[in-house]
Amino acid sequence: MDIDEIKEIIAKDENRVLELKKTTGELIKGMQSLCAFLNTDGGWLFFGITPDLKILGQNVTDNTQREIAHEMTKLEPAISLPIQLFDIPERPGFSVIGVHCDGAKFGDAPYTYDGRPYYKVESTTVLMPRSMFEERLRRSNPSRFAWESQTPDNLHLEDLDEDRIKGAVAYGVDRGRMPASAMTESTWGLLDKFAMTENGKIKNAAAALFIKSPTAYPQFLLRMARFQGIEKKVFIDNMREKGNFYQLLDAGMAFLFKHLNQSGVIKGLRREERLEIPVEALREALTNALCHRLLDAPSGSVGISVFDDRVEIENTGHLPNELTVETIKQSHRSFPQNPIIAEALFKTGFLESWGTGVQRMMDACKDAGLPEPEYGTDGLFVWITFKRPRLDTNLDTISDTSSDTSSDTISDTLILSAKQNEVLLYCMVERSSREILNHINVTYQNKNIQKFINELVDAGLLKRTIPDKPNSPLQKYIKA
Repeated sequence: MDIDEIKEIIAKDENRVLELKKTTGELIKGMQSLCAFLNTDGGWLFFGITPDLKILGQNVTDNTQREIAHEMTKLEPAISLPIQLFDIPERPGFSVIGVHCDGAKFGDAPYTYDGRPYYKVESTTVLMPRSMFEERLRRSNPSRFAWESQTPDNLHLEDLDEDRIKGAVAYGVDRGRMPASAMTESTWGLLDKFAMTENGKIKNAAAALFIKSPTAYPQFLLRMARFQGIEKKVFIDNMREKGNFYQLLDAGMAFLFKHLNQSGVIKGLRREERLEIPVEALREALTNALCHRLLDAPSGSVGISVFDDRVEIENTGHLPNELTVETIKQSHRSFPQNPIIAEALFKTGFLESWGTGVQRMMDACKDAGLPEPEYGTDGLFVWITFKRPRLDTNLDTISDTSSDTSSDTISDTLILSAKQNEVLLYCMVERSSREILNHINVTYQNKNIQKFINELVDAGLLKRTIPDKPNSPLQKYIKA
């Protein structure tokens, strides 16, 4: 490149990719602009050209180049950019100094000059807002800078629900995803196994899963609404729940059971309740939304919207860069937004790995005669939509003619009461016996434990989370 090409470049005047300085007397401001170029779209920095486009140049000595090189060492991360000299034929001994750089790419770490980040707003060099800088840092190194990896000073072991931690571990052991020895670990030891501690402090990931009170975490929010019709205009029901992952999963599933139609399927003399959209698909979608949501922003949340024709489950965040709303339905690897949380949920049996969840939701909907769920995103939220079926309200039961209904099977068949059905719906996630009996408003007594819990276990409808120790104080139950 020569001086004539420089004249063509500067003919457009200073802009987002061009910065002009009269001399290296403005070296610091020039380096701030160079930092901004690195953080935005790249560009040219020239010394020796006035803002009114006069090409004056300057006398460039070895000391001048050393000064420029020294200031460039204050750019972090370290970068090597060539210093280019362009002679001015009309002014012998004078040169224009030029430095060019490429712009930022998605996932690049933000640059700083002398410890401060800059970026371009049109032709102006400005300090980068802290929120933008932190987001760029997280994108560049998620494992180090992600919200879930941070260790706040005000998060302590007593802030976590230790029974919930141990119950989750028990379920993971039962599913064969954790060794039996985990049952004897201390609470701190379990958090350490989940990679939720660092330098004697607890990471935010533990709060997302196990916090007792979410007061300090406004983003631990689930919004639930049943709308009239097919638009978000008139509410039939509107609820908000705050809590840890398990509490929000419970609340969300209860809301879906409340507002979606249930049908009874008769098998022998047993009536099984089914939801119009497969429970396993809805639970997988809500689990994914709670696991993969963007947790950095206090205004973040997960939402459930039930319409006459569909159900939408949304979470703050964006799809992984590797996926689109089309390719997410194809075979793919797992790209979790919050890998520490995702790994803990996998180990405890609440989340599948290897990107299989979407396919399993599709299969469940197909088996139920429903369309595949559809994904959408606007860059701020990701959502999944399930179409609701058109139900014949006159037929709420379907007989399974293949079942044996002869009289000699009656004594072996459990006919569920309304409260037992309610227990099964409540135990879509693990519950203690006290939680179960409180939920159905019966006294915590042995006879009620036998009737409303043990009978369901014996029938293979409920599972114990610690099957080899039925009377363990940590025992919980989940639908089989």
